[in-house]
Amino acid sequence: MRTIKFLSLLLIGYSVQAQDLNQAKQAIDAEKYHQAKSILKNLIQTNSDKGENYFYLADIYLTQKENDSAAMYLNQGLKAKSNAHLNYVGLGHIDLNKNNLQGAAVNFDKALENIKKRDVEELIQVGRAYLNSDNADPKKAIEYLTQAKQADPKSAVVLLYLGDAHLADKNTNEAFRAYRDAQSLDKDLKRATLQMAVITKNAKAFEEAVSSFNQIAAKDPNYGPVYRELAETYYYWGSDNLKKYKEYNQKALDYYRKYMSLTDSSLDSKMRYADFLILTKEYATLQQEAQKMMASGEVNPRIYRYLGYAAFENKNYQESINALTTFLQKGNKIIGRDYLMLAKAKLALAKKDGVISDVAKFDEALKDLEDAVVKDPYAGSEFSQLGEELYKEKLYEAAAKVFALAIKDQSSSTYALDNLYLGNAILFHTSSLQADVEKFTPDQKADYLAQLQKADEAYAEVIKTYPTTHDAHLNKAKIN
Repeated sequence: MRTIKFLSLLLIGYSVQAQDLNQAKQAIDAEKYHQAKSILKNLIQTNSDKGENYFYLADIYLTQKENDSAAMYLNQGLKAKSNAHLNYVGLGHIDLNKNNLQGAAVNFDKALENIKKRDVEELIQVGRAYLNSDNADPKKAIEYLTQAKQADPKSAVVLLYLGDAHLADKNTNEAFRAYRDAQSLDKDLKRATLQMAVITKNAKAFEEAVSSFNQIAAKDPNYGPVYRELAETYYYWGSDNLKKYKEYNQKALDYYRKYMSLTDSSLDSKMRYADFLILTKEYATLQQEAQKMMASGEVNPRIYRYLGYAAFENKNYQESINALTTFLQKGNKIIGRDYLMLAKAKLALAKKDGVISDVAKFDEALKDLEDAVVKDPYAGSEFSQLGEELYKEKLYEAAAKVFALAIKDQSSSTYALDNLYLGNAILFHTSSLQADVEKFTPDQKADYLAQLQKADEAYAEVIKTYPTTHDAHLNKAKIN
């Protein structure tokens, strides 16, 4: 009798464990990461023998780009009595983040070495690691997820992630097919339906996408991710239809706030909201949100980025410089736009009454712009706008230096126009110096001639693309 009671207790414990793990998975799918972490930490505390609990907790930290916390739980999970091997997948994911491909392969092999013919969980997670790492490889993900599909063709979850991999590999037809098949196998798999609507959104069929998202929301009004997708859809729809921009931008913000209310109030969630505020150019709100995050004591270096961007747009230039300088010192994942915003803030302070009054600050700004190009060679359009502003202020020397950076992006849609502006800026600047040329030192003369040569080449680029551009021919003649 005592044996029967003991077995009954074991079965009850297993049932609670499985139910709670499923609850954690549902919370992860709904992007309620704070809630999922709480469930998983409780499972680890009450039963430290289940390796999968450590793995799923670490996977949330990997999603939130917190590799150190993920590694801590993965290494603890390796000591668990059951399913410890899953944690090798997480360690392989960290290796991929570090671009250590050999180390990743070794860890993935350890995770897969003892799986049975019908086991798919390990293959799914290796596929997800290749898909979600900082150095993603969709084709490798497809390779492992295809093996999982062969092991279990009726697994809706396998097909869901296979759809994600095909979508990352820019094969929308295969992605849609995989999502559709996943949804037909499991009618309750909301994310498969959601992802089919995402494909519709990406094709700029915004009205149809909104209709699909609304159907998902009608079935489950508490499913947070659908409101994030509605927010992004209305943002892109407004950007595509400028007459509706203001109306749709407001809808986008309303839906994103709805998404926030249904997910969690973690710092990671707040930062995702801040990213969306940058996208929708809601800088006054961004500054408020960044200040709240800073005041809460949950300091992540990215908050300085938000403060810097918001302060610049709200014309608090020195505050912007201070915040962005701190971010560049403390942050990671630096992007070209960070240097660009810092340069714009410095340029704003360098100018006074239509002239460059602080040459040192202007030179610092140019150095930041050069760093921005190194980080993002395709930032031409951003430089184009900045150069145009300087050009209109008749700061031709400054404008020429900015347009010289803009034309490094030859794929930019404004490439020919930037060359025209560059040539004109040099022409107008050098014309103002012409009376003093005879007084130039040999080095000044050489620089002067180099500028004229640069203008000549810029006009030649315009003529090559648009041979009938009258101003380019005329000004090229003036330069010569």
